[in-house]
Amino acid sequence: MVFLGLGAALEGSRYEIGTLQQMGPGFLPVVLGVILAGLGILIAGASAISAGGHDEEIIPDRPEWRGWACVVAGPALFIVGGYYGGLIPAAFLCVFVASLGDRTATLGRSLVLAAGVTLLGVVLFYYVLGVPFPSGRWMSGW
Repeated sequence: MVFLGLGAALEGSRYEIGTLQQMGPGFLPVVLGVILAGLGILIAGASAISAGGHDEEIIPDRPEWRGWACVVAGPALFIVGGYYGGLIPAAFLCVFVASLGDRTATLGRSLVLAAGVTLLGVVLFYYVLGVPFPSGRWMSGW
């Protein structure tokens, strides 16, 4: 994560960065790259601290196939849902299915999470940022 974030920040700095009021094409890659690198450092630090008290490595008994399948299916459903239905079903399907990959997930909590992320996504991308992505192809005017 650190190297990917630094690479994005370095590549983005080749473009005009601009200011917060007048963002250039390099602004978003630089900011996201720095955030990604910072998160990578935090994760590595937390891992180093938590690993200090354990002498043996914990190896799961079997692979987490459910988690793998749900996390891979989430973005695939976003693509299909976005193409055929628009932003609302795409975001909902992606978050709902990906959240079911967690062993402790329940249907109710996954539904609430998917609905909340969908609502925030539509407000942010469709209304605030004006991204030309149809929210719901089955609803006229959306």
